[in-house]
Amino acid sequence: MQKRVELIVKILDEKKAEDIKTFDMSEQEYFVKYVIIAATLGEKHALSLIDELKTKLKSKGEEFLSIESSEEWSVIDLGDILIHLLTPEHRGIYNIEELLEDLKKHKQ
Repeated sequence: MQKRVELIVKILDEKKAEDIKTFDMSEQEYFVKYVIIAATLGEKHALSLIDELKTKLKSKGEEFLSIESSEEWSVIDLGDILIHLLTPEHRGIYNIEELLEDLKKHKQ
């Protein structure tokens, strides 16, 4: 699992995603084991990140269960890993990091 997460982070970093954060949710009652959040430069950048992830991960046997994409926010569901690609503005509005940290605190 950790190697898969590291590969995803590496791909995002190489394609210039910003402020990449990972959250290990495996100890929480959450629907995925890992959440990865990264900032994009906009819709075209998000789409190029998705294309790069699909190209590099499918060859490693990764299965893309769902991809939801809008101008500000894209979500990629790999089953046990969820990837959020957001514009910096939307990342600030929705603050998913804080929600995930709160979930982790309440479980302890």
